[in-house]
Amino acid sequence: MFDTEDVGVFLGLDVGKSAHHGHGLTPAGKKVLDKQLPNSEPRLRAVFDKLTAKFGTVLVIVDQPASIGALPLAVARDAGCKVAYLPGLAMRRIADLYPGEAKTDARDAAVIADAARTLPHTLRSLELTDEITAELTVLVGFDQDLAAEATRTSNRIRGLLTQFHPSLERVLGPRLDHQAVTWLLERHGSPAALRKAGRRRLVELVRPKAPRMATRLIDDVFDALDEQTVVVPGSGTLDIVVPSLARSLAAVQEQRRALEAQINTLLEAHPLSPVLTSMPGVGVRTAAVLLVTVGDGTNFPTAAHLASYAGLAPTTKSSGTSIHGEHAPRGGNRQLKRAMFLSAFACMNADPASRTYYDKQRARGKTHTQALLRLARQRTSVLFAMLRDGTFYESRTPHRHPRRMTRMKTLKTGSANLTKDIEAPPAS
Repeated sequence: MFDTEDVGVFLGLDVGKSAHHGHGLTPAGKKVLDKQLPNSEPRLRAVFDKLTAKFGTVLVIVDQPASIGALPLAVARDAGCKVAYLPGLAMRRIADLYPGEAKTDARDAAVIADAARTLPHTLRSLELTDEITAELTVLVGFDQDLAAEATRTSNRIRGLLTQFHPSLERVLGPRLDHQAVTWLLERHGSPAALRKAGRRRLVELVRPKAPRMATRLIDDVFDALDEQTVVVPGSGTLDIVVPSLARSLAAVQEQRRALEAQINTLLEAHPLSPVLTSMPGVGVRTAAVLLVTVGDGTNFPTAAHLASYAGLAPTTKSSGTSIHGEHAPRGGNRQLKRAMFLSAFACMNADPASRTYYDKQRARGKTHTQALLRLARQRTSVLFAMLRDGTFYESRTPHRHPRRMTRMKTLKTGSANLTKDIEAPPAS
């Protein structure tokens, strides 16, 4: 629970681009501030200093700690105030408990302040991040934007190829993340242009980008071209649209490669980097996301709290005598949940213990996704222990306890003897 014993004023801020609305409450619930605060350091500092001088410790609470909420938090720390974060989902649920349906900045600020005063367990601490983590936060966010852009562009190319030549899409679509394919489509974007260029010329074009797969790739392309003899109306536009999309995709991919090198440089300078990357399935990008979202793990009392924050703790839906089973919650930190899920998928061929755990879940009737989610939950506990103890990942293949195995042998022997006694004919 967030410590609020020495707080003299709870200052809730509904942050905005040009101004924030501030609402201040004393521990007894008396309103001492309710006005807009311009998003500038001098005006914010003046308010913080005035409240501190009159009431002592000031706790500044925001519902958005990044982007537009970064400056007021930095000024509050520099002014000697405490800072805390009220998650948006918690705020919306708490707001439903207050009368009225209006959605205004003033009401939101009042809800934030009163929630901090009466429900301190809903608050989360905002530790001052170091320079490396702050820079990683910006770079990771930019990388995720680029990844989304790459996905949109790839889907657009695959959609066009599927519309006009499905066989060609089946060859080139899954390989769009390879430089050789985007290089090829930048110069020959339609089936007609590919056929006109000829097999030998295309092999020489692609070979510098993919020396080992050039011949095989072009052979697959021409096999696909031979499967379709009709020309779908509108195919001529592919020579205009596809090369442009391919250039955009290649540029985004190049940006991501350069960004990965910068992220890797920052990550190597962080003391937790060796711990995070020792876990199978955790690469540069995943380790950066873990560092940004989890940090050193001290904000989470137990592994269960970390799993709940990631949205990986199963929840049971029941009503009366009806129990609908366990389901993964839809909430949680999406970045962290995605990172743990993808790393669980990536580690199955590299870590025998993870593969054994996954196979055990499948044997129990779980689907592929359900088994991966359970593996991600299990790896969350491992991650928590690694961060808590500062230790590297250690793969442990599940094995039966010797004492338990001895007991099982004894039971089997006893069952066999009992069977013999039952089947044996009575003595004459």
